[in-house]
Amino acid sequence: MTEPRRLYRVRFAQQGQVYEVYAREVSHGALLGFVEIGKLVFGERSTVVVDPSEEKLRTEFEGVERFYVPAHQVIRIDEVDKRGPARVMAGDGSTSKVTPLPVF
Repeated sequence: MTEPRRLYRVRFAQQGQVYEVYAREVSHGALLGFVEIGKLVFGERSTVVVDPSEEKLRTEFEGVERFYVPAHQVIRIDEVDKRGPARVMAGDGSTSKVTPLPVF
């Protein structure tokens, strides 16, 4: 019997935005303090762009086999049955009491 392929929904913060992506591989990785995300899963390409946010992510991660996110930027990792839309959302910093480190 074949083992079902795992699918993970990963939410992480980057430059004031929240990214939600779907991936087949998520681990603590070889770099201390980073979460390794690999084998991203996107919806099928069609001639009609249904979700511009997902298309933006597809373009941003085109050619990327795996990437690393600082562990403190990861909001949540869920193992899911079905893939939803990958998207970028505006981060709501208005209620945050944490001041982020400056980005150079």
